[in-house]
Amino acid sequence: MLLTIDIGNTTIFFGVYDGDELKCHFKMATAKGKTANEYGEDFSNLLGDKSKISAAIIACVVPSLTSVFNQMIKDYFDIESRFVEGTKVRFPILYDNPSEVGADRIVNAVAAYRLYGGPAIVVDFGTATTFDVISGKGEYLGGAIAPGIGICVEALWTKTALLPKVEVVKPKTVIGKNTVESIQAGIFYGFVGQVDEIITKIKEELHIEPKVVATGGLAELISSESRYIQLINPFLTLEGLRIIYQEGLSSE
Repeated sequence: MLLTIDIGNTTIFFGVYDGDELKCHFKMATAKGKTANEYGEDFSNLLGDKSKISAAIIACVVPSLTSVFNQMIKDYFDIESRFVEGTKVRFPILYDNPSEVGADRIVNAVAAYRLYGGPAIVVDFGTATTFDVISGKGEYLGGAIAPGIGICVEALWTKTALLPKVEVVKPKTVIGKNTVESIQAGIFYGFVGQVDEIITKIKEELHIEPKVVATGGLAELISSESRYIQLINPFLTLEGLRIIYQEGLSSE
C-alpha cells in the first residue's frame, strides 16, 4: 500500500491507498520541533500494521521537516520515501523559477488536470490561500498567493485590543448585530469576494472558461457562496501524490 503525506505549515494530512482507493486518512497539527521518533510513534498508532505500507510519497513545504520525515519513514516503515519537487515532476511548469513553486501546488495541479482536465484553477484554502492555474494542454501557468483565512482571523485577534477570536462560519446576514457576527461577516464575505475577484481576473487573462476546483480545510464553507467554484475535493493533494507515484511522473 502507498502512504501519501502532505506536510503543510499548519497541518499534516496523510492517507493510505490500495491501488486507486483511499483506505484511510488522518490529520495532525504540524509540530516543527518533533523528532522522527515522535512522528513515527504518532503514525504507527494511527496506521496500525506497518508492514502493509510498501511505498511512501511526500509533499513538504516545511524544509526543517524533510529530513525528519525521511528518517521516520526509514526507521518505522523500512522503506525509502519519495519527496515531490517541482523541478523533478514531469509536468510543464511555466514559472520564472520552477523551484520556487511549492510541492503542494504542483501536486494539486497534477491532480486537477488528471481528474478534471484543463484548463483549470485550483483554489487551496490552507495556511495561505493559493490559486494555481493549469492550461488546457496540462501546463502549470502560475497563480496567486493570499493570506489564509486562519492567518487573518489570528491577526485580527492578536493585533486589536477589543476584538475577540471567532469561529469562521457563514453568518446569517452580512450586517452583524454584535461584534462576533460583524467579524464573521467581514471574514466570510471578504474571503468569498477575494476568491471570486481573483478567479475573475484569471479568467479574463486566460480568455477561456476553466474548471474551478477547491480543496483545503475551509473549501466547502467558502464554496457555498462563491460564484465560480464548481468542484470540491478535500483529498486533492493526496490524490495528486498517488497519481504522481503511480504514473511515475517524478524523476526522483
